[in-house]
Amino acid sequence: MTYRTKRIAGMVLATTLGFGLSACGSMNTGEQNMSLNSVAQPVVERQNFALDLATAGNGLAASEQARLADWFETMDLRYGDRIALDDPVGSPGVRRDVAAVASRYGLLLSETAPVTEGYIDPGSARVVVTRSIAYVPDCPVWRDQYGFQVGNQTSAGFGCAVNSNIAAMVADPEHLLNGASNNGDTVVMTSNRAIGSYRDAQPTGRGGTTLPEVSSEGD
Repeated sequence: MTYRTKRIAGMVLATTLGFGLSACGSMNTGEQNMSLNSVAQPVVERQNFALDLATAGNGLAASEQARLADWFETMDLRYGDRIALDDPVGSPGVRRDVAAVASRYGLLLSETAPVTEGYIDPGSARVVVTRSIAYVPDCPVWRDQYGFQVGNQTSAGFGCAVNSNIAAMVADPEHLLNGASNNGDTVVMTSNRAIGSYRDAQPTGRGGTTLPEVSSEGD
């Protein structure tokens, strides 16, 4: 093989390797993430469940209250669910009765009700339970089979594990959108109230009262 032939063969081999690297680098074209920010973020979805109840006078009949309680039990009502009342009449008694049933599950009625399908028949009120779920779509990502990135970009599945666990463990998925609100009391104020109650408590021996004598000897 002459020098010219060797040189041509080397150029062909170099060109072939160049095309191969170029193909590997373009495998994730359009998905390259050159930062350390995760593109796999939790998504919060809401679902509305409605139950129409017959109103009687200024409230709900005992049978309708029992039906509402059974529905809540079937729904497995839990923390994070929103309960709203859509009452065209706006009866305070109906709201009171629905709030009483909801209080058994430690939940309060929302001020406004979401828009639902269909009309509410006259003499009826609609109770709406809004449930939110959080998840990270398109996770996990297994298409990066080789575990390396030619362009040194962040892998497509970066953040799937952490954000999926956060979405699964958060008690109220709505907190991922707006955070948790409070009633104005801070954690420091709450803890100081407990400490103050402990310090203000009267000692057991105050006022001449003596502690009972206990003997370690048997009868």
